[in-house]
Amino acid sequence: MRMKLREFRAWKNKALTFMGMSGVGKTTLASKLPKSTWFLYSGDYRIGTKYLSEPILDNIKKQAMQIPFLRELLRSDSIYIANNITVDNLAPLSTFVGKLGDPRLGGLGLQEFKRRQSLHRRAEICAMREIGEFIVKAKEIYGYSKFVNDAGGSVCELNDEKTIAHLGEHTLVVYIQADQSLEQSLIERQIDYPKPMYYQQEFLDSQLDVYLQEQALTGSEEINPDAFVRWIFPRLLAHRRPLYESIAQRFGCTVEARAIESVRDEADVLALVEGAL
Repeated sequence: MRMKLREFRAWKNKALTFMGMSGVGKTTLASKLPKSTWFLYSGDYRIGTKYLSEPILDNIKKQAMQIPFLRELLRSDSIYIANNITVDNLAPLSTFVGKLGDPRLGGLGLQEFKRRQSLHRRAEICAMREIGEFIVKAKEIYGYSKFVNDAGGSVCELNDEKTIAHLGEHTLVVYIQADQSLEQSLIERQIDYPKPMYYQQEFLDSQLDVYLQEQALTGSEEINPDAFVRWIFPRLLAHRRPLYESIAQRFGCTVEARAIESVRDEADVLALVEGAL
């Protein structure tokens, strides 16, 4: 929601959405807010534990069934597999999203990759549309007077106006903007440790065509999964930047990621937002 400084200061039951690329400091900033008065809603955690829990488990079971010893135990119900996703450990969700490319190198075929991307998009939309309901729950059931939504980095790519408008209606959206130096650090991190990402379908299709031509490949099944992530990530940064900015202009404000380094407590978090307003 758009607010003036005096309105924000007078807002007793503050509700914030932290938005930005993974690694810019959203979770770090949220952790500075006292858990006694602020309800933390992790978008990725909600996606993994509710909306994609079954597909994630099915994927793990499918892999386990390839091992004869585990297959017989699973078929006889002698063992069971459960998710252990936490706010700090989202590895099962990341593994499910996967990377596009040669299956022999751990990649997913284009059809399966897009299927999982579509599932993730629908799950993120559902999770973000629950924000209004969770703000009420946090107050009426658990007694929290304030609310913070630690949104996933891909929230800007949902291409769903109703969902973004819902965030803007119920929260002040705070875009955590990376400067050129931090963006370069994020790129270097992806080079060292390429991780699965969500891509807007139109963006993926256009970039995939470019990559295949540049690498003289005939199809996505020839792609080295890690090499593709390293190549596309800088382009993803550039693609998401104006999307983040547009949402912040309409429904909130923008703070510099570097400023988070000096944030110590709730007062500093609020001062950072007030400065942006």
